[in-house]
Amino acid sequence: MTRSDTSDWLRSLGRLRRAAVRRRVRDAIAEELLGTPRSLAVVLGFTAFMLAVGIGYYAPTAGEVPVALWPLYADSAVAVALGGIALLSLVPTVRRGDSVTDAPTSRGLAYLQTVAFVWLVQFGLWPLISLNLAFGEYVAAPDAWIYYWGVLGTHLCFVGLALLFPAFGRTTRGALGLALALAVGNVALDYGAGYHPPLLYEPGLLLAGATLAIGVGSVWLANRSFRRLDENI
Repeated sequence: MTRSDTSDWLRSLGRLRRAAVRRRVRDAIAEELLGTPRSLAVVLGFTAFMLAVGIGYYAPTAGEVPVALWPLYADSAVAVALGGIALLSLVPTVRRGDSVTDAPTSRGLAYLQTVAFVWLVQFGLWPLISLNLAFGEYVAAPDAWIYYWGVLGTHLCFVGLALLFPAFGRTTRGALGLALALAVGNVALDYGAGYHPPLLYEPGLLLAGATLAIGVGSVWLANRSFRRLDENI
């Protein structure tokens, strides 16, 4: 790479500091991954696979949790399910051949897209903390390639999926408030009532505080990333 090429590359990276440029890049990626029936079907298929894995993870211990609390207990699986429903809402738009960025919006969809985004980011990042607090135990486990590397890899895909949502989604103050309430409620249920996901150790205040911080940060990111429902541009 010549000095001129390096300079051009650095200038291109510098442009990403502009919100308008980041939005165009995000919209282009979303159009590439979601904008045709085939590509959308592939993403939906992968989402269904992640949902099946999540259900399999929580199913053995679900009987120990009251049924009414399952949506908060099985948080990762619910996050993927919400994300899948949000993606399914794009099917009519893509079948018509319209751009995903022009997908119809509504208040109900804004709530769905916002909560799905926050939960996908929150629980996509959560294993980075929860597993690494007991790094030695997880990498020494017989199935470490699944229970450590597999979990980290699939959960980071949650984040990548969520970052596409602002290309076609909207938010409202009410949706952000609901997402924040759910994030706080999830922490209270997991670490206050003891209904946390299955782990190889007993979590404490450090994981509870980190989970809450990730949840609040996810809501902040949603507020920064989504356009408001009443915005036309």
